[in-house]
Amino acid sequence: MGTVERTQISLSEHQMSALRQRARQRGVSIAALLREAVDSLLREPTSDEVACSLAAVGSYRSEPENVAEDHDQFLDEAYRS
Repeated sequence: MGTVERTQISLSEHQMSALRQRARQRGVSIAALLREAVDSLLREPTSDEVACSLAAVGSYRSEPENVAEDHDQFLDEAYRS
């Protein structure tokens, strides 16, 4: 994990209660849960990554061509077979 920096945060009673419960369920410390949450937040895509992904939307064709419009029908057919 490397060097650890201590910090102090303020949480609502509800947040703290939920964290205690989740920590007990998973068998880890509250600090470990918070570090995991921070890591998850820092892994979120950057605005450049989101823009790149959105630029790709509609760039490719699929067969059949109406999948985007009729996806519910295709799912229904797939589940019935």
